[in-house]
Amino acid sequence: MTDLAALDGATIAFDLDGTLVESAPDLIGAVNAVLVAHGYQPLPYDRGRPYVSRGARWLLQWGLETAGEPEPAARTAALFGSFIAYYSDHIADETRPFPGVIDALKTLRTAGALLVVCTNKPTGLSRSLLAKLHMAGLFDGVVGIDAVSAAKPNPAHLIEAVQAVGGDLARTVMVGDADTDAGAARGAGTPLVLVDFGYTEIPAAELGPDVLLSRFDDLPAACAGLLGAP
Repeated sequence: MTDLAALDGATIAFDLDGTLVESAPDLIGAVNAVLVAHGYQPLPYDRGRPYVSRGARWLLQWGLETAGEPEPAARTAALFGSFIAYYSDHIADETRPFPGVIDALKTLRTAGALLVVCTNKPTGLSRSLLAKLHMAGLFDGVVGIDAVSAAKPNPAHLIEAVQAVGGDLARTVMVGDADTDAGAARGAGTPLVLVDFGYTEIPAAELGPDVLLSRFDDLPAACAGLLGAP
């Protein structure tokens, strides 16, 4: 069995959408509900999924552009409140944690690691989603885009998330799925784990992670290996 002693006192920071949870069905579903309600064609799911990491506002604007809206930025500003209202009510209709996530998080916590969500999703929506999925109690903190001085890929997001839970940046691993996570980790000088099943336009393997994961069962050992001896 892998020695997980290096995890004691470490901090593991997680992206949320596309890393911990498969949330694209509800995010794209909410975008499409708004588009259809206002007379636009919906965005095809398979086309939208890789771009979820760009955020809901970008997705809505892209959906409007794709549907032929001549002023997509202005229309996005007008409709974004409707998106948030719909998404808030349907945030966990189909969203689920990826296989192995819950067990991996419990293993990390049992080994003594601090766990923090470091996401470009607003903090309130992130907390709501985690609560509905019965995952909130697994984390020591949730730090969204509205709770930091600069969002990922700026390293300030990761640095401030680690500070929020009293962690040590020198003993932190960032776990994500996209270039925003890679940028934050590299800027902050932390090891980077990427999953290969998330939301990214650039294949995760091409983003230079220290470890590329295909399943969460391997995460605790990967983090322990990156952190080395305490």
